[in-house]
Amino acid sequence: MADAAPAIVVADLHVTRGDAQVLRGVSLEVAAGAVTGLLGPSGCGKSTLMRAIVGVQVVASGTITVLGRPAGSPALRTRVGYVTQAPSVYGDLSVRENLQYFARVLGTPAARVDAVIATVGLGDFSERVVNRLSGGQRARVSLATALLNEPPLLVLDEPTVGLDPVLRRDLWAMFRGLAAAGTSLLVSSHVMDEAGNCDRLLLMRDGSILAAESPQELRRQTGEHDLGEAFLRMIERSEAAS
Repeated sequence: MADAAPAIVVADLHVTRGDAQVLRGVSLEVAAGAVTGLLGPSGCGKSTLMRAIVGVQVVASGTITVLGRPAGSPALRTRVGYVTQAPSVYGDLSVRENLQYFARVLGTPAARVDAVIATVGLGDFSERVVNRLSGGQRARVSLATALLNEPPLLVLDEPTVGLDPVLRRDLWAMFRGLAAAGTSLLVSSHVMDEAGNCDRLLLMRDGSILAAESPQELRRQTGEHDLGEAFLRMIERSEAAS
């Protein structure tokens, strides 16, 4: 997939909220068929950037192209799977009922419901009402809805937050498998120990992209094996240059 057109291209993106600049001239690319990690501390603008990419954020200026079309285009609605930090499913329905409902909305074959339940590891909870699930389980139901129609692009906002280490490991293995099958993924996190699971990293701070490198290249540039320490070195360099 190295020669494929990027799944996402963002150019000189600015987002303001009141008098505050939330995104400050952000430019980036997300490769097709790869896992791109968007990492940075809480409040740095990751969620705002993701909302802009899926077309639900008002932007002040700049351009965003997603799968060859302007962000928010009607044609992208079934081609981009978006999972927010807050579970976006119906709490008074069971796992299966939620997925059956969204499958009908998307026009997805009913057989996909069982497939995505298995993919996110909720087979033992498929008949349980969502409000009776743990926070991590509810997050997996949201992820399952995004996988229903097998979109070529997944935008996942902190999908592993609050999950135990075993489940986090299993989800990242699933993300790797999806990328190997050709899906493009943009995954945000504020947990630097997840950075090594990505093909490429977008390191974000204060509404700007500090670095866009592979984990290996980031280690080489900073001389730090630990990616958390490497991120700190990039921050120090940025502050010294400003």
